[in-house]
Amino acid sequence: MGRAIGSVWLFLLIFLSGFALMGFEMLGSRYLNPYFGSGITTWACLIAVVLFAMMVGYTAGGIVADRSREIWIVSSVLSVVGVYLILVAFLANQVMEAIMLSAGYDFWGIMLASVVLTFLPVALLAALSPFFVRLLLKELEYGGRITGAVYGVSTMGNVLGTLVTVFVFIPNVGTSKITVVFGGVLIACGVASLVLSVSGRLRGV
Repeated sequence: MGRAIGSVWLFLLIFLSGFALMGFEMLGSRYLNPYFGSGITTWACLIAVVLFAMMVGYTAGGIVADRSREIWIVSSVLSVVGVYLILVAFLANQVMEAIMLSAGYDFWGIMLASVVLTFLPVALLAALSPFFVRLLLKELEYGGRITGAVYGVSTMGNVLGTLVTVFVFIPNVGTSKITVVFGGVLIACGVASLVLSVSGRLRGV
């Protein structure tokens, strides 16, 4: 029973991480728009940084997952990303303005702003995917299924995070408020994961 609860919880985290990752990418464009515009150059830089961050995250997460499967790592990553998003909500405008004034509003300015805004949270959230695979994988016979399920659920979170953020959240809630909510949910998930681990419900997952 404990293992089943742990597995369900991990898949919920996988979904929410994917949702937050792409949802925040959509919000990233809103933070960049007042200073660097919303043209194809801005989107190209933003998407490139997000994809590069995901590559780094997948690689680093795989390395860490081979060395440790402690739940506190998941809890820490979720909490750090949550705090970062909340800081973005309050400091992004000042930071974007400073970057525009120092680096300009062409390619290098947009690229730097995209890195500062999205690289760390996206890389950390992406790093969780291979870590979740290692947590859920008990027998190599089912390695393909587990890996497919993890990335499938994560991608479904990506899809819904994109659509819900763009068509529901942004038209009805301010960008900063949405970012704070994302951050708060991730922190809550991190704390809950730690509590479940201490209680033993995530042990042996």
